[in-house]
Amino acid sequence: MAEFVDIVMPESEEGTETYLEQWFKQPGDYVREHEPLLEVNTDKVTMEIAAPASGVLREILKESGDALQPGDVLGKIEVVREEKAGEKGKEKAEAEAEEKGEETATAAHAGPESSAPPAATALSPAVKRLLKEHNIDPSQITGTGRGGRITVEDVENYLRSQSEGSQPETVSGGIPSHRVPHSPIRKRIATHMVESMLKTAPHVTSVFEADLSAIIEHRNQHKKAFQEKGIHLTFTAYFTLAAVKALQAVPTVNSRWHDDALEVFEDYNIGIAVATDEGLVVPVIQKAQELDLEETARRLQDITTRAREGKLTAEDVKNGTFTITNHGMTGSLIATPIINQPQSAILGIGKMEKRVVVVEKNGKDTTEIKPMAYVTLTVDHRALDGYVANQFLTHFVNALEEWGRGN
Repeated sequence: MAEFVDIVMPESEEGTETYLEQWFKQPGDYVREHEPLLEVNTDKVTMEIAAPASGVLREILKESGDALQPGDVLGKIEVVREEKAGEKGKEKAEAEAEEKGEETATAAHAGPESSAPPAATALSPAVKRLLKEHNIDPSQITGTGRGGRITVEDVENYLRSQSEGSQPETVSGGIPSHRVPHSPIRKRIATHMVESMLKTAPHVTSVFEADLSAIIEHRNQHKKAFQEKGIHLTFTAYFTLAAVKALQAVPTVNSRWHDDALEVFEDYNIGIAVATDEGLVVPVIQKAQELDLEETARRLQDITTRAREGKLTAEDVKNGTFTITNHGMTGSLIATPIINQPQSAILGIGKMEKRVVVVEKNGKDTTEIKPMAYVTLTVDHRALDGYVANQFLTHFVNALEEWGRGN
């Protein structure tokens, strides 16, 4: 009796929406255990699911574009030795070759217009929908999937290239314009943001100003030593550890709202918003309270590099309890970020710039030029009040301004 193994959708973080992006194999293909079998897309990361056993992929139960839930059976593998699978595959290939020969002979009589372009074969339902919606001939698209298959991303890239290289269309109101299709991750982000701000949590934001002189001096003193270890010491490493200190002083910020209680987390799992070509992703530094500056910088370098290369895994983006977005890296002075649900707060860091500030020396006011930045804390007003947000920012700013005294 044949033995079958289910391909099961693994557990994902609560509240994460997951969609099947593409299959790398088709029914009848031999697969090896741990070989990448399909790709799924969430609002946080794109990841591959590996084959749970070696054998022949016999059945696909979920297609590209289908919504997935943890525990869903995506397909079935028949456990077969590779040699045996090869014999079956050889018989199948011979039968297909014979059938193809008959089709070729028929096509030769019918003329060249009746032959289907290679790109039109083995299209997933999601790809077919896109091609039909935009009236695209699949032969115009070069497939990048396994075996030259056309993927959803191939169609979207084709549409973008057409939009960028074509003349503007005249649409509503007679205004010249063109359309840029949304990527799957952009659609997920849009849904997540609307759910967070308009349907879930009332947002309120507090704004403080921080003097970054102390961390600039510390960084200048230690940057070379870190580089010799292959570590890029960024200001975000300082912001991460300062946030941990503030969370330890005001633990209710490291929390999640429930209708019957506020769940306060004991580990400080800090999410770091990273900009990619497809949109923001938020990999997580787990148990940041256990890390020193060197290890924090090392982990930041690792997760941000892999985020930009599209190599994050599901483990990299799960169980975040608090998020930092350093929007100042792209020139923004101040912002009110949207909370990364189901967390209770998000910290925003603005652009560092030199400003004239008033300081007191020897009982007299004088002015100095200092490197300053606006910092914001946006909180879920169901869980936290402005007073708590201000407490957090007070501790956060103090940690930055007093860096080096015991750090």
